[in-house]
Amino acid sequence: MNGGDEVVAASADPSLPLEWRFSQVFGERSAGEEVQEVDIISAIEFDNSGNHLATGDRGGRVVLFERTDTNNSSGTRRELEEADYPLRHPEFRYKTEFQSHDPEFDYLKSLEIEEKINKIRWCQTANGALFLLSTNDKTIKFWKVQDKKIKKICDMNSDPSRTIGNGTVASSSNSNITSSCLVNGGVSEVNNSLCTDFSLPPGGISSLRLPVVVTSHESSPMARCRRVYAHAHDYHINSISNNSDGETFISADDLRINLWNLEISNQSFNIVDVKPAKMEDLSEVITSAEFHPTHCNMLAYSSSKGSIRLIDLRQSALCDSHSKLFEEPEQAGPKSFFTEIIASVSDIKFAKEGRYLLSRDYMTLKLWDINMDAGPVATFQVHEYLKPKLCDLYENDSIFDKFECCISGNGLRAATGSYSNLFRVFGVAPGSTETATLEASRNPMRRHVPIPSRPSRTLSSITRVVSRGSESPGVDGNTNALDYTTKLLHLAWHPNENSIACAAANSLYMYYA
Repeated sequence: MNGGDEVVAASADPSLPLEWRFSQVFGERSAGEEVQEVDIISAIEFDNSGNHLATGDRGGRVVLFERTDTNNSSGTRRELEEADYPLRHPEFRYKTEFQSHDPEFDYLKSLEIEEKINKIRWCQTANGALFLLSTNDKTIKFWKVQDKKIKKICDMNSDPSRTIGNGTVASSSNSNITSSCLVNGGVSEVNNSLCTDFSLPPGGISSLRLPVVVTSHESSPMARCRRVYAHAHDYHINSISNNSDGETFISADDLRINLWNLEISNQSFNIVDVKPAKMEDLSEVITSAEFHPTHCNMLAYSSSKGSIRLIDLRQSALCDSHSKLFEEPEQAGPKSFFTEIIASVSDIKFAKEGRYLLSRDYMTLKLWDINMDAGPVATFQVHEYLKPKLCDLYENDSIFDKFECCISGNGLRAATGSYSNLFRVFGVAPGSTETATLEASRNPMRRHVPIPSRPSRTLSSITRVVSRGSESPGVDGNTNALDYTTKLLHLAWHPNENSIACAAANSLYMYYA
């Protein structure tokens, strides 16, 4: 499972290109093994500390992993770096899993509601317990996961050596037998209809010891649904996002964004509504929404037309108008049938400090400065070689795939997925030409070929667009034919380290640099 026990020293210069290595894989499938639809991973999310990782799948399950290498050395990562202490790559282990959502049926609309997990978001921890939000197309749930001590029933008259199934006692013992325990609440009662060989000891039982519940030193994680936020969306939920105040969160569907309080499940406030009076006039839908990481009054949402709107909740209760609009400047020349389809933004992510915003459309990854709305600061070509194949991609619906994006904790790099289980890492710092193509496998650099960068072109004196990452048409970085059925849609970057978790079908791969 682990990619070796080598020790890796932290790089002195964070701007140097990273060398990515395989770390771990969970759920790796053997060659030729068929993947069940319900096992395909549909959501990945690190918590704020980076010590826990959650994944959701199409079967409605949430699986939690916890980091195991945090106790190997004392001191913070920065202190260890300054002391030149060798650092091991992050290692995670399976913690627990639970069924978050089940398939439902809306009888009023004659609509089946899938159990597939669309998004997972971690909430603030409290009293050693983990809290997270998970959502499918219609319902959001608030979960609490906490280690519970295992309780055992001890000090009874029964002889544990003569018990049968379900803890039923086959024969009673005398009072001289040492006290024992029946784990998991085994019932120690005599049932003559089941136990024909039962007989009292000579002289009978001198004393009766009542069972005692004893808490053992062992513990087991238990998941409990604290609240259910339902019946607030007419359309499929595509995003949930926590507020920095720790008390509220938003949920977004195609036409509306609702604001919730974590403690109130039966009421939400509609803060964005783009539904026109006549559905015939509908020209764009909401594709993603994200709260600002530090300002609790600001959030951004993207649309199918490729624009991103920044809104301020202090302006009005219903945010009909935006405070800033970010969109690509109008391109000269003719437009094709696919122009608007590939411009649709599938995901947006704020950088940790909140100044920069990362967006992903079908062809490109864009970096925006929220202080500059003239255009993106940089544009990175993810798979420009697909442009001649847009018609084929439309025919097999691949053109509607929604790829996610993520940005490193220091804001210097960004990553996003592609086809053939490839994902790409770009250096987004000013002047950086770093570009890497990796495969979700035990040998991530197998298909990696250095790609020359294109010369940058200036839009204005304020905004500079850097276009990098173009490749030869129809092939990946190692001249292999692309497989459109294997797509890497979901990935997450560790909040404090250069570590990426990505999903290839039902397998969870982890890499570090």
